[in-house]
Amino acid sequence: MNRLEPALLDLQNISVMRGQKIVLEDFSLVIRGDEHVAILGPNGCGKSTLIKTITRECYPVVQEGSSMTILGQDRWDVFELRSLLGIVSNDLLSRSSGDASGRDVVLSGFFSSARIFPHHIVDPRHRALADNALAQLQISHLAERPVCEMSSGEARRVLIARALVHKPRALLFDEPSNSLDVFARHSLRQSMSSLAKAGIGIILVTHDLSDLIPEIERVLLMSNGRIIEDGPKDEMLQAHRLERLFKTEVELDQRNGYYHMW
Repeated sequence: MNRLEPALLDLQNISVMRGQKIVLEDFSLVIRGDEHVAILGPNGCGKSTLIKTITRECYPVVQEGSSMTILGQDRWDVFELRSLLGIVSNDLLSRSSGDASGRDVVLSGFFSSARIFPHHIVDPRHRALADNALAQLQISHLAERPVCEMSSGEARRVLIARALVHKPRALLFDEPSNSLDVFARHSLRQSMSSLAKAGIGIILVTHDLSDLIPEIERVLLMSNGRIIEDGPKDEMLQAHRLERLFKTEVELDQRNGYYHMW
């Protein structure tokens, strides 16, 4: 990526409220479009609010010295934004109707919905792009299968295909391995690694250290609505830093580029 191009995300001193509570306070973050980044923090640290702020479901409080741009713009048509930044979220999975097929879930990405509704007009180009996204993840066999008949791992990979259907600049993964068994986690990590190697920017937001794929280069540690440390992965993933982040004693192991903590 040309370093003169605007950052994918540039958040400067933003504060975001949920109800009467300030969840993100004087929060700053810059991520380039070609980076593979993990934002790691315990539950309740503000990760979900950060994701909703990036996807324009939450908005920062207006205050002096605060700014937020995505790809250099401070105002976006949300539908256009969602075509440039693919989202893989458990919220989407919970909103998908059980009888929707894998192809319909992928096609729903064109309409920013969770399934295809009668008023949606699907043309042959949409269908071809959806089938290409399923093939890219080697899950073409799920095109006709209802979501209710898929394993949680299969459904998660269909959501990745949905996020890919626009050929986005980057993918945002929100706690991607929640509720997945060992085999499904392995398949998910393989998919994420393949996408990273293909040059797609990856933003991974998680509390689970084992979600981090080897291609992640930069790790940000998040606590109480702020980024408390930011640096190369091998520097950030040290036991003393993770003990401070999670407020408990930890043991750390690394094997084949994957980290595990207990």
